[in-house]
Amino acid sequence: MRGERDVRETAEAGEAGQAGEAEPAAAEATVAALRAAGCVFAEEEAELLTAAAGGEEAALAALVARRAGGEPLEHVVGWAGFCGLRMRVGAGAFVPRRRTEFLVQQAVALAAADGRPRPVVLDLCCGVGALGAAVAARLGAGTELHAADIDPGALAYARANTAPYGGRVYEGDLYGALPRALRGRVDLLLANAPYVPTDEIALLPSEARDHEPPVSLDGGPDGLDVHRRIAEGAPPWLAPGGRLLIETSGRQAPHTAAALRAAGLAVRTVESEEFWATVVIATRTV
Repeated sequence: MRGERDVRETAEAGEAGQAGEAEPAAAEATVAALRAAGCVFAEEEAELLTAAAGGEEAALAALVARRAGGEPLEHVVGWAGFCGLRMRVGAGAFVPRRRTEFLVQQAVALAAADGRPRPVVLDLCCGVGALGAAVAARLGAGTELHAADIDPGALAYARANTAPYGGRVYEGDLYGALPRALRGRVDLLLANAPYVPTDEIALLPSEARDHEPPVSLDGGPDGLDVHRRIAEGAPPWLAPGGRLLIETSGRQAPHTAAALRAAGLAVRTVESEEFWATVVIATRTV
């Protein structure tokens, strides 16, 4: 699920936090151990692990052992690069993907076009809060940020990641987690909800299926169970002219779009070859 662009995004976000290079022999040994474990981008990962260890040889050995054992790199170092920012993550948390940056780009562009001075942003199924934090960082002061998820473990990271932007975080199932005062006020509703069909979970890379929570991956028999629920419940929460942006796959996009149209929203689908990403955008027109 993660590839070269994800690793390089994390590496670029970590450059400012590097704690110096390891001794040549130690660096070579680290790279060799990672290569032996099957890490394709061993050099980049070695630099990140060395920085995370803070110059402590024993700490580095422990981190390398965890990574060689199959843990996601982001879980091991404690953060992921996303939209040029560091997002805190850890064991049991869904790691934000590079492709989801396309949704952030679309949301920011829509907000700029709408020109609302104090946009209300809701990151639903927020996980570690990366979407909301990245959008709020770009929209700047005046943004009112809310985030919600059913997974209490993820929300511990979401609180940390959204705190710099005044984020308010809620625990619960979709709209049931939200305060009633938000009804009819959301300008941008962001959703990277699970959309992997249940039978395809076993086909995912081990980093995802073995180390990320099933609730963040499993979208039901056709992958669209959560999308349908988000679509059905969205209109009362959106402000007039408010937008819902939801990440999906190319083959699922027509079905996600149909669910949003059935909810009375105006719908269009956008795709990016650069990010290998598909986002369905729905607008409340009445």
